[in-house]
Parts: sequence; C-alpha cells; structure tokens
Amino acid sequence: MSNKVEVQTRHIRLTERIEEYVSRKAGNLDHYLPAIDEARVELAHHQAARDASDRNVAQITVFGKGFTLRSEERADEALAAFDRALDNMQRQIERYKGKKHHGRGDGRSAAEVMEDVIDEETGELSPLFAKRKKFVLYPMTEDEAIVQMRNLGHDNFFIFYNAETSKINVLYRRRNGSYGLIEPELG
Repeated sequence: MSNKVEVQTRHIRLTERIEEYVSRKAGNLDHYLPAIDEARVELAHHQAARDASDRNVAQITVFGKGFTLRSEERADEALAAFDRALDNMQRQIERYKGKKHHGRGDGRSAAEVMEDVIDEETGELSPLFAKRKKFVLYPMTEDEAIVQMRNLGHDNFFIFYNAETSKINVLYRRRNGSYGLIEPELG
C-alpha cells in the first residue's frame, strides 16, 4: 500500500473501525494501477434523501500523474455504499488502463478508427454525430423555464435564453429533486 488515503465524513461519526476498513481497502487500489498517488474517500449521510436506500453516499476519488478517477455510489449503509463505489472504481481503473494501453479501449489505433469514419465512396469524412438538433430559443425567466421543462417532460436538462441576464442558460434537475442553473461565460 503505497498510495496515501484520506478519509472524510459528513454527518457520520468516523469510528476507528470504519477508518481502518476504508483505508485498507482504498489503499489497495494501487495494486490495480500503480500510478495512483492519492485516494480520497468521502462518506456522507443525507437525511433528506427521498429513498432510505440513497441516504448514505460514498465517493472515491483517486489522483495520479495526469489522471483523476471518481466513483460515487449510494446505499442504505455507509460501508455498503463504499464497497459499491470501490467495485465501480476498480472497473473504471480497468477501463482507464485499457484506453491508455490500447488507444481506444477496443484495441484499435486512432488510424483504424478514422478509416471507419471516412466514407469509401466519396473519400470525405462521415459525420461523427448521430443526431444534430436545432431549435428556437424564446426569452423567458428562470421560473418560466422550470414550468416549460416540466411541460415538455424533459427530466434532465432544459436550455433556454434567460430574459433577465440576456444569456443562454441550462436548467437541470439535481438528484435531490431541486434544480440547478448553469450560466456559461466565455473564457
């Protein structure tokens, strides 16, 4: 176990048993990927979660040179959520290793992938996007955007022109049922 493990909790008492269990398991992640320098584990309890099985959240983030991998899982017990997040992290590490060593995850090189994208008849590039969609944005307030999002049945996000700020915004639904607003700015 060469990587450093940091354990944080929110609304959960960090007992010695929990800290030892989490540190031991997360510390073994470097067996799957030796380039891991540090692992951070956050265990949290959300009393306001709709479903009791979603109240305990475990989040694992691993850092290495040139990469960051993150996993989050929910369960009715904190250690069960941690074990699920750990399994998910191990799968992510395997995918990361496959992409790093094989280029595309399927063993093909970038040149082989580009051959699939070039249309054999015309010699031109085929479109990489499966679907392209255009729509008219009407100015509306944030409250009107929420109503519109509900009426259209958009469960995840809604793009609109904010009449108050004169900018394009993205309204999205958060896991706890509340809404979030993305206000992009040019860099």
